[in-house]
Amino acid sequence: MLNALVVLAAAEESHHEVDHALSWGVGAVALVILLGMLLALVAFGGGREHS
Repeated sequence: MLNALVVLAAAEESHHEVDHALSWGVGAVALVILLGMLLALVAFGGGREHS
């Protein structure tokens, strides 16, 4: 039981705040890249007929 308390206390001390603006920025950049790739796929694939 004491070991669990020590582990919880150590975890509480090492907790750090997350920069939410950076997280949203990374997510937005990833979304833009993926949407650009999707648009490129549709643009290049739209001109070919299916066999």
